[in-house]
Amino acid sequence: MAFEETFLLSRRDFLQQGALGATAILLAPKTGWPSTANSRTADSRIEVLFDEPLGTISPNIYGHFVENLSGVLYDGIWVGEKSSVPNVDGLRKSLIEHMRKIKATVIRFPGGCFADSYDWRDGIGPIEKRPRRTNFWAKGESEKAPPSHRYDPNAVGTNEFVHFCKLIGAEPYLAANVRSLPASAFQQWVEYCNSPAGSTTLADARAAAGYAEPFRVKYWGVGNESWGCGGEFTPQEYAVEFRRYSTWLPTYGDNLNLIASGPNTDDWNWTREFLTEVLRKGPGELHRIYGMALHHYAWNLSRGKTQEWVAGKGDAVRFEPVDWYELLREGERMEGLVTGHWQVLSEFDREHRVKLVVDEWGPWYRPGSEATPGDQLEQMPTLRDAVFSGMTLDIFNRHPEKVAMANCAQLINCLNSLYLAHEDKFVITPVGHVFELYASHQGGQALRTIFSAPNLHYDRDGQSASFWGLRGSASLRDKILTITAVNPSTNEPRLAEIALRGATVKEAFMKFLSNADIHAHNTFDQRDVVVPQTKRLSANEGNLVVEFPPASVVALNIQLN
Repeated sequence: MAFEETFLLSRRDFLQQGALGATAILLAPKTGWPSTANSRTADSRIEVLFDEPLGTISPNIYGHFVENLSGVLYDGIWVGEKSSVPNVDGLRKSLIEHMRKIKATVIRFPGGCFADSYDWRDGIGPIEKRPRRTNFWAKGESEKAPPSHRYDPNAVGTNEFVHFCKLIGAEPYLAANVRSLPASAFQQWVEYCNSPAGSTTLADARAAAGYAEPFRVKYWGVGNESWGCGGEFTPQEYAVEFRRYSTWLPTYGDNLNLIASGPNTDDWNWTREFLTEVLRKGPGELHRIYGMALHHYAWNLSRGKTQEWVAGKGDAVRFEPVDWYELLREGERMEGLVTGHWQVLSEFDREHRVKLVVDEWGPWYRPGSEATPGDQLEQMPTLRDAVFSGMTLDIFNRHPEKVAMANCAQLINCLNSLYLAHEDKFVITPVGHVFELYASHQGGQALRTIFSAPNLHYDRDGQSASFWGLRGSASLRDKILTITAVNPSTNEPRLAEIALRGATVKEAFMKFLSNADIHAHNTFDQRDVVVPQTKRLSANEGNLVVEFPPASVVALNIQLN
């Protein structure tokens, strides 16, 4: 049989070959490599360079984002203390339990566009006495939407959100309202959260709600998308506002990490002009900025036919292989955005005090795939979104010196969500399982890793197009090597030799997500269609050879001697 015939297995045949299919893993002896799996020669190579560390992977890269948008807060996170749905102080118990499992690190709230219409003072005090306000997103809600989706009941305010963060072991990241509240309101919010017990009237108000000790919130966004829904500012106008809002904030002995509203995708001008204006007051102004927020959504699947926001979107579940690849191509732009905006930052900040904070990222599809009909912006994550998310997290891992935080948009019942929930129903999406696979990277030392694999090819409107065949990242912590990678091909496996220069394997495990159907997804009725599978590897002396299934996200956890 010719090489091409043995290599180009069908997806279904490949995934059904138990011992030698998706889980085929072996350790090739040092003599006689390359070895074979299923009589095939390795076509790819992963070389981990232990002597070329890239920096520590910030756990905050594995952050999340919640906004009062349709079913995210009310139904997703908050069910109420009197609900029959299992809860902890009104917060959905199943969500808390899984977020502990994935070691959730930081959560952004209250938005998003909602942030610049939100008055934090509405969300404190007795819940039954809090005012109801028209939600920023009210226009997009259907007539059948519950009142809490159109009119914010403020049942989830600062206290409840911070309590949620504490329950799961995450840091809160609060976004201040720059568009419609004065700078004094921001200062008072910091005071409410962080002033010592008994020190201020606002500390007393916090204590009266049952939180005597300060929250010690250290991550603060100064506005959100100030180039758009956050005020339609020019970069120069926003720079003036940033200086004003950050001029004097009480710290109470803890540093406040202020995150400036940064660019939309490849708007290099925003980054450059914002910094130019901020620095008119002198180089010391850079010390106020912890990070620049960068937002990028992969949405345009029209293959160049349109740039119109609605017409350019594809369907979340019903798509062709070309749409699979085009979404990944749009998501892969993240690497160039990170390196490009970092280069602009270096023009003003040669010591690179200011980091990138990618606090909104993910794919965005047209409506129609909602698990709960009527939930605005909710979409059904599939295996494609798992591969997309693994690819994106690998990009962040490869740039640990540049990216200090990232926040997937959004946590539940929205875009690229880790979870879907409605009333007493709850399901972990393929995206949620990816964060579980990648959790061991947090705090690890990123290592330069070279991935060599054949490019894949696909039909793009009658023309041949190509995409890389295998990529990922690696990190080391306490003799545990984590290698994660995605195989983006919809129909071809990859057999890769993994060269560990200067290290030997004691034991190893492989966890992976894949499915014979690239549209596969988890629902309330079928919750285990796409779930991690685990295989223990026999650690014989030699180079590891691993078979990566088609359309897969793979995590290798290797204990070194």
